[in-house]
Amino acid sequence: MPAKSKAQQKAAGAALAAKRGEMKKSDLTGAAREMYDSMSENQLEDFAGSDRKGKPEHKG
Repeated sequence: MPAKSKAQQKAAGAALAAKRGEMKKSDLTGAAREMYDSMSENQLEDFAGSDRKGKPEHKG
């Protein structure tokens, strides 16, 4: 399931970094923290790795 906006993609990237231990979970806020708690590493990879071209900044 690819991200629908650049903001979703950025949040997924931050959550993925925390899952991998590259940043602290306490540094996550909002959507990134929710994604960290509710999604697996594979799901986060799919979200963060989707193509950015043509996506809106925020899902509307």
